[in-house]
Amino acid sequence: MTRPPIFRALHEDWTLTAAALADAAPEAVAAALADGVPAVVPGEAHLDLRRANLIADPFDGDNESAQQWIGDTAWRFTTGFAWSDDGAARHDLVASGLDTVATVELNGIEVGRTQNMHRSYRWDVREALREGENTLTVTFAAPVPEAAARAERDGALPRTNHHDYNQLRKMACSFGWDWGIDVAGAGIWKPIGIDSWSGVRIAAVRPLVDVTGRTDGGHDGELSVHVDIEREGAEADVQVLVEVTGPDGERLRQTGTVASGASSAIVRVSVPNVRRWWPVGYGDQPLYDVAVTASTGPDAAAWEGRVGFRTVELDTEPDEAGAPFLLKVNGERVLIRGANWIPDHAFLTEVGRGRYARRVADALEANVNLLRVWGGGIYESDDLYELADEHGLLMWQDFLFACAAYSEDEAMRTEVEAEVRENVTRLSPHPSLVLWNGNNENTWGSVDWGWAGRLEGRGWGDAYYSGLLPAIVAELDPTRPYSPASPYSFGDYRHPNDERYGSMHIWDVWNRVDYSVYAKYRPRFVAEFGFQAPPAWSTLAAVVHDEPLDPFGPQMLVHQKANLGNAKLQRGWQGHLPDPQSIEDWHWTTQLNQAHAIRFGVEHLRSLTPHNTGTVLWQLNDNWPVVSWAAVDFAEHRKPLWHALRDVYAPRLATIQPRPSEASWANAWEGTEPEFDTLALVLVNDTGEDYEGSFTVVRESFDGTVLAKAVVDARVSARDAATVTVPADVAEFGDPSAEVIVAVADSDDAGFAPAFRYGAEVVDQRLEPRPFQVAASPAEDGCVLRVTATSHVRDLFCHADIVDPGARTDGGMLTLRAGASATIRVHSPAGGDPEAFSAALRCANDLL
Repeated sequence: MTRPPIFRALHEDWTLTAAALADAAPEAVAAALADGVPAVVPGEAHLDLRRANLIADPFDGDNESAQQWIGDTAWRFTTGFAWSDDGAARHDLVASGLDTVATVELNGIEVGRTQNMHRSYRWDVREALREGENTLTVTFAAPVPEAAARAERDGALPRTNHHDYNQLRKMACSFGWDWGIDVAGAGIWKPIGIDSWSGVRIAAVRPLVDVTGRTDGGHDGELSVHVDIEREGAEADVQVLVEVTGPDGERLRQTGTVASGASSAIVRVSVPNVRRWWPVGYGDQPLYDVAVTASTGPDAAAWEGRVGFRTVELDTEPDEAGAPFLLKVNGERVLIRGANWIPDHAFLTEVGRGRYARRVADALEANVNLLRVWGGGIYESDDLYELADEHGLLMWQDFLFACAAYSEDEAMRTEVEAEVRENVTRLSPHPSLVLWNGNNENTWGSVDWGWAGRLEGRGWGDAYYSGLLPAIVAELDPTRPYSPASPYSFGDYRHPNDERYGSMHIWDVWNRVDYSVYAKYRPRFVAEFGFQAPPAWSTLAAVVHDEPLDPFGPQMLVHQKANLGNAKLQRGWQGHLPDPQSIEDWHWTTQLNQAHAIRFGVEHLRSLTPHNTGTVLWQLNDNWPVVSWAAVDFAEHRKPLWHALRDVYAPRLATIQPRPSEASWANAWEGTEPEFDTLALVLVNDTGEDYEGSFTVVRESFDGTVLAKAVVDARVSARDAATVTVPADVAEFGDPSAEVIVAVADSDDAGFAPAFRYGAEVVDQRLEPRPFQVAASPAEDGCVLRVTATSHVRDLFCHADIVDPGARTDGGMLTLRAGASATIRVHSPAGGDPEAFSAALRCANDLL
């Protein structure tokens, strides 16, 4: 949405002072703040203190602990501005985002109070403005004591983590999470300014789309533009003009009227022969510009946005296996290859469109087709949604309730309703948005996390998830489906995390059991699952300064927020990889194990297609330098996991999986699980074209000697999967420690990468420790590494950032059969030595 031209931003000459400085604040800071320091708006107090050199980098070492006083301080932002009456009838102060509990004063007159960072506020300030110089002050309550005081006053409610974040409508993860730094602070985090207008103002626009098919196979679009207005002065009819410009320049116009006494109208525009918007991999993403003008005589207001025409459904109807969680766009089944999204920086104002664009590229290049915006963050920026619209990246938006019980009292309910109405309206134009979701794990928590005895009869938020939220979505955005929670089983008397129904989260893997347990699940849809690893070496070493560097060093543990996280990393590699002998080996072992765990899990889950209709990895990104579940670290390095994810999320996937033979099924007692006594080649075809062809399946030793070989024929329909039994002589390992089964499509253009199946884990294999030769040569902006395998190479990866923290590679996690070759291109802004990049190559073999 465009900001009206009558809006005057007040973003200059701000000063930050402490309204009530925490006792723990350093004396030097107190002295400097007495006169105030320059503040940037939009911005945040932490960032202003950093720019003034009053604090060190919050992400470095253990500065997080030393800077907790910032969240205990009440902050005041003040600016002066000149103003002269331009003749407009109304002058409103508009704050698009204040974080969070604030008092706003203009020239010493209180004009408003805020309770919610997730919504905007507007106040008529005609009586407070002065000709000439004006002073605007925003004073924020200290967030940590404020949350604690409300818990004391109203009663604490169950939650995770160490602050009462569920008492405030403030980004939950700003108080810290099991991957996030605790930097709860304050700031004017979105634009603020004066909106001067006369006659009429467009308060909101919701351009909702529908598509209908024709008998000739074409489609027509219907655009219903809901326009809300505010009048100044006398009631009168307001004329509304809607102009639609198509992707090929075609134009349509339609008019309507907001009648006297009314504040809204719907203008419907028929779009013949509409070009439909599709998810990535399904078709194009044509976008239509929409311009709305509302006028009363000489006074007019305008709004601009874009829409894409498509339909969205969520099928959760019962079937013979339970109930699916199946998204359909334009009537076609979409198999989800997703990732969870958290705020891309702990300080939200540091994320601009460029950083959003790079994360969208990270997602798309990893073959991700959906991002789930997690409920402990924010209603994401229009920048992110616009990029998703343009690239066909589907978006799932949680409402902002995460891992806690939330008060249903009137004060909280009022704020929740206001934020939900505003954000549903704001995001409704975006075709990429395909699902609203009520909460993250709260419904599950109400059942399994011991809340009942602690609520003392109070509501825990279900009145929102089963009442208020679906009612608002039905009213304001009936074009999209709504899910009450994630996970959720879509039925009474069902456990909310039952794998047979709807969506589920898998967290026993990582927390309690080995990643091989993924294979025991047969879920319909997995909305969260993941495994941890440290970030790139340069990312970690830039902020952790323990001497010597150690997995359990004090600063290392500051950058590991998960409960017993590094102990779980250690437990997680046991039985899979050898115990590391150095900190460098620990780093590579844990990164490799993360990639192995997710590769194993995704291959299994996708092999269940179409019983399973999707996976959403936890998580794509980080919000600071940390050991976490992310595929891309805070410094924007793609971890080995990212490269593994790109492979297993390929639209066409070949994987070799254990399956029961016909004899095993026949011998299994009713209701019992048959023995998985054979291997099968499973082909997952998430493309729009059927596949028919043959695969050569070979069992060979690590030196390339062929031990058994067969050719199998396969056919798999579009958006489906097929299973082909691997012949027994190929499937049965002679020496599991020294052999591999490989399935390769016989056609070069089949689109299936080779599938590998090992008879033993790395720790039990007899792999050559240095199984390749490298020819390194300079190239423009970097170098080229040409690798030739002298024996079987498992998971070749170049840790290019060790040589140049700015370096990036185009490939990683490569498995090479004996005699095979591969090329890795390194982009190095610092011009690193090719031989140094060659020395940064590692593989699973070298851990033995």
